[in-house]
Amino acid sequence: MLTNDFTLDAKSISKLSSRGLSLKTMKDQLNEELDLSIELWRAQGLHVIKHQGAYYFDTKFIPIHEAEFCIVDIETNGSKIEKHQIIELAAIKIKNGQIVDRFESLVKAKEINPHIIELTGISVDDTIDAPELKDVLLRFKHFLGDAVLIAHDVKFDYSFISKSMQKIGLEPLLNRSLCSLALAERSIVSYRYALSYLNETYNLNPQARHHRAMSDVITTYGLFLLSLKNLNEDIQTVEDLIKFSKEAPRLKRPKFDPLLKDAQE
Repeated sequence: MLTNDFTLDAKSISKLSSRGLSLKTMKDQLNEELDLSIELWRAQGLHVIKHQGAYYFDTKFIPIHEAEFCIVDIETNGSKIEKHQIIELAAIKIKNGQIVDRFESLVKAKEINPHIIELTGISVDDTIDAPELKDVLLRFKHFLGDAVLIAHDVKFDYSFISKSMQKIGLEPLLNRSLCSLALAERSIVSYRYALSYLNETYNLNPQARHHRAMSDVITTYGLFLLSLKNLNEDIQTVEDLIKFSKEAPRLKRPKFDPLLKDAQE
């Protein structure tokens, strides 16, 4: 997703991930100098490169095993960015299937409604000594860098983090993203695809504590590795993987819940 004063249209964005975008098209759609635009995008986590006369996302050419992915999860005190905030953020960096770095922080909050406290176990008192949102997001932006952002139902986490950054005066995220839920639907057979259900089915994280950020990150990490094992050999690059997660047919779900059946036996 590209969102700024020099926005490219959807067709052009698609071409950046596939057959490339011409210099003329890039210049026609940008309100800034091309080199400046590319540098600004880079500062927001997105690399656009020139290859054989056309422009592409660099992830078009990066093999999956060489790419840096950042699996992220947030807990919030509500779903509306206008009046709610992140109260916990966790992430891991992975490369070639291995965890190479971690990020985890509570965020100072003035109020957390009882439903969220019950769901997450996080109360206002737990966040008294936590850093302010601005500090957490500045550190997370540095941690994320230009990695591909992965989350379970990535649209919510990506959008909430990006808009939170804008609220504190930062530019929005432009990192390439991948939805672990969408990828699982196309690579793993399951009756349901909620993270807790998948964990119960495949034992992705034996110490899982659902609705705590780092626990859900580790569960998503296990899910991502399982999905990668089930891919065919044609999916080689990061953009191949992103395209597969969006466009490949979803696998057929079982007619009956196997976990319910197991419980009855």
